[in-house]
Amino acid sequence: MRTKHAALTLWAVVVTLPLVWALMSSFKTDAEIFDSPWTPPATPRLDNWSRAWEQASIGQYLLNTLIVVGGSLALTMLLGALTAYCLARYEFPGNRFLYYTLVAGMLFPVFLALVPLFFVVNNLGMLGTYHGLILVYAAYALPFTVFFLHGFFRSLPGAVAEAAFIDGASHAGVFFRVMLPMARPGMVSVGIFNFLGLWNQYLLPKVLNPDPDRYVIAQGLAELAVSRGARSDWSGLFAGLMIAILPILLAYVFFQRQIRAGLTSGALK
Repeated sequence: MRTKHAALTLWAVVVTLPLVWALMSSFKTDAEIFDSPWTPPATPRLDNWSRAWEQASIGQYLLNTLIVVGGSLALTMLLGALTAYCLARYEFPGNRFLYYTLVAGMLFPVFLALVPLFFVVNNLGMLGTYHGLILVYAAYALPFTVFFLHGFFRSLPGAVAEAAFIDGASHAGVFFRVMLPMARPGMVSVGIFNFLGLWNQYLLPKVLNPDPDRYVIAQGLAELAVSRGARSDWSGLFAGLMIAILPILLAYVFFQRQIRAGLTSGALK
């Protein structure tokens, strides 16, 4: 037991230390970052954050990311829940084939599809647009969502759905009013996993989003690293990095209980 605790403590330090160091560096001057990298700033420099937000366009990148990730997450959760529910609760010819085809999408390396995906999106006139990136993100996250929710919907008691049918509920009514609320822990868990994955996505927007005015946060950070590094503005770079990290940290801090509940509930059932 002590060995496990020691290992977990060591892992917590390894994960937390770079984050704390980046946070301290975001409030330092460039000279302090190099002269005293491990000490707190003598005087916190809040102007680093305002400079990253305004001059480096981090605010615009953040807004673009919220639009794309929010739209794709809503679409993914709706389509993923509907697909997983149908495959889990209804028997029809080709059910297993469709399920394993979707699951196989998780094994397909996304970089192999970049070239044909670029031409498809470009031919549809959606290159460098919000809706084009939203549709691609949703398709990218759909296999994992179906795989995660499929087992969850199969574990739900069928007697509740049968009672709803007897009371005159339609198939859509049973799904939206009965089964979907019961699957809320799983929905929250997979929603957070998708949010974290889509927020950090870089390869897809790099290829499909060439418009600088619509860069997402991952593209913006890469651009910031080049521009701030060329100007030796390391404090602005660390401030932009922390602004990009904050939404992910907040999402986990506020929903960590729901993540554990969803995973535990799915396992126990």
